[in-house]
Amino acid sequence: MTHPYARELGDFLRARRSRLRPRDVGLEPGGRRKVTGLRREELALLAGLSTDYYQRMEQGREVRPSDDVLDALAGALGLNDEERRHLFTLARAARRPVPARVDRAPEKVPDSTRRLLRVMDTPAVVLGRHLDLLAWNPMAEALLGSPDAHPPHRLNMLLLLFDDTLTGERSCPDWERQALDYIGMMRAAVATDPTHPRATAVVGELSIRSAEFRRLWARHDVRASVSGTKTFRVPGVGDIVLDWDTYQLPGEPGPFMLAYTAEPGSVDADRLQLLASLHAARSALADEHLPQEDSVRIR
Repeated sequence: MTHPYARELGDFLRARRSRLRPRDVGLEPGGRRKVTGLRREELALLAGLSTDYYQRMEQGREVRPSDDVLDALAGALGLNDEERRHLFTLARAARRPVPARVDRAPEKVPDSTRRLLRVMDTPAVVLGRHLDLLAWNPMAEALLGSPDAHPPHRLNMLLLLFDDTLTGERSCPDWERQALDYIGMMRAAVATDPTHPRATAVVGELSIRSAEFRRLWARHDVRASVSGTKTFRVPGVGDIVLDWDTYQLPGEPGPFMLAYTAEPGSVDADRLQLLASLHAARSALADEHLPQEDSVRIR
């Protein structure tokens, strides 16, 4: 049976090799080529390895590369710091004959973190290592919609992002970038435990039903933590442009907080406060058993 980390390592190396062109590394392309990226023998030559040894690594066979070999591969592939750390994480895990035991206990949000969420005046959520939505504050509900409309096992940022019934914003320029960020975080989580049942379930479902997911997942991009800017189109309020950042909570691996903020005194800050007021009014109506007009926008 193929070691799960060795298989993941081989897939990562293959994806990175396919991105390089001969001219990127100072080689002449030569005649007609059957592969879009570098050939295995070309990369092996650049890294100072035998073609057979490198081929066995890509195939996930029983190979335990040294740190010197990994350094050579990282240099030949032109990996950035985050990709290099990912390479070493996978390879060092693959060296162990038996995968190390990983804590698979249900993820919990500390009471202190829940208190922090309640007093924050900006949208914030807590996500698990596999991007499950574990907790949120009223401002996040105002911005993203009510999670109560979904069963708990569907409250996952990747599942929601690729939900065909919630993809009205896929025409937005930043949709694919955000999808790559979430997929990159899932890749980082998979690197710590490739056979985790939750990762297997989420990735397996999306791989079956979404061609877009399969294409982006095959890139093998990895993100340890991310930040960026996203435009939310909110009916009755308008466009709100917010910065978003992730913050690791205690525990490794463990949940992390994702918070959205607006520049103080900006139009976006004003619109965010307007949204909060409208949400408070809708919540008051809901308490009187009147229908809500809120819709989920977690994407």
